[in-house]
Amino acid sequence: MNAMTRTQGARAVVLGGSMSGLLAARVLADAYDEVLIIERDTVSGSTTARKGVGQGRHVHGLLARGQQILEELFPGFTQGAIDAGIPTGDLGELRWFFNGRRLSPGTTGLICVSATRPVLEGRVRERVSELANVTLVEGHDIIGLITDAGHDTVTGVRIQAHGTDGEARAIDADLVVDATGRGSRTPVWLEEFGYERPSEERIKVDLTYTTRKFRLRDDSVLRGDLSINPVSSPSHRRGAFLSRIEDGLVAVSLTGVLGDSAPADLDGYLEWTRSLPVSDIHDVLKDAEPVDDGAVFRYPASVRRRYDRLERFPARYLVVGDAACSFNPVYGQGMTVAALEALVLRDHLAKESVDPLAFLGDISNVIEFPWQFSAGADLGYPEVEGERTPEWEQGGAYMARLHAAAVVDGEITATFMRVAGLVESPAALMSPDMLERVERGSRQTEALAA
Repeated sequence: MNAMTRTQGARAVVLGGSMSGLLAARVLADAYDEVLIIERDTVSGSTTARKGVGQGRHVHGLLARGQQILEELFPGFTQGAIDAGIPTGDLGELRWFFNGRRLSPGTTGLICVSATRPVLEGRVRERVSELANVTLVEGHDIIGLITDAGHDTVTGVRIQAHGTDGEARAIDADLVVDATGRGSRTPVWLEEFGYERPSEERIKVDLTYTTRKFRLRDDSVLRGDLSINPVSSPSHRRGAFLSRIEDGLVAVSLTGVLGDSAPADLDGYLEWTRSLPVSDIHDVLKDAEPVDDGAVFRYPASVRRRYDRLERFPARYLVVGDAACSFNPVYGQGMTVAALEALVLRDHLAKESVDPLAFLGDISNVIEFPWQFSAGADLGYPEVEGERTPEWEQGGAYMARLHAAAVVDGEITATFMRVAGLVESPAALMSPDMLERVERGSRQTEALAA
């Protein structure tokens, strides 16, 4: 733990036991005498997807920066995952395909932890639960916030046992943190208290994940790779993510955009893999043993709530994670941005007091690049609504050349993955060396295709 020279107060309450809620609780435990996490689902000891996480059964990505932060907040976390049999590998050495072409592998030194969301979240929950001053209050609905008479300050929360008509009970708090995800009611509560609702930015992608798990009859078909990822793009709209996971299984999520959706039944599922831009996924699965019935998840739109643009906000109340910004999950940014926001929270807790608007402004800075990265890529589909500026056009053209150059240059792949993994600044893609590599590599790829 990071030693604090003072505490912020007696009790902090986190609404939601999501990854963002757990990480917020971890840093709050250093600043408050008691931290309560209010969670609707019963999750202790569970390694299955929570009902409150629609995408919980599907392939998840913990970007490299997220892995680094988990290691910082929970020393030994990565080795513990390895010891538990969770597969790991170098992010740049996975089998990546962009625009139907395989990127040349590049060593990044960044660890990819390939666990399912329930297992990864369960390991984080276990470490948070070990903190003596943190209590997980499971099986409870959040009824609403409690404020002072003028609604200037949040002073607590009302909760009720899930699925009952019992009397709601009040919990006093010196700080309340909303980590309830996409369904957050904070905009409604603000309006009820006389505040302005945050404006929203939406990118409608109408994404569908269809996921099944398999046991391979012959592991050699993977050729030693941790993951196979033919990424969807405007030129090749159907994509997939195949990952080794715990228990010797592989999880495969087929992705369709703009209303396209892979069927969940086995025959239809396997036939759909034939339509991918490369045969690698089908080659792995055609003789594999299915171990579940599959699951379908629809994600209509990415949503960024611009709390940073509000002029008024109640004291002692914060918003984090998907409640602030929900990203298109194909880019794997959500958990890592939540981890970055936890570090921002830690910095604010070291101050005399926590200023909500200052905090919301600082997490907006964290959100900005991942949002522009994913939104910019989604705008590559002509049917997706949104502003396409001259800068977006230039950026898109450069990224197309970069991906083409990475087919023949693993150093470009490594640098791109370090930036996409939120470890390096986007400026790393524009260094003089990278510009030269991209121009040279893209010409080589074009020559090979001619």
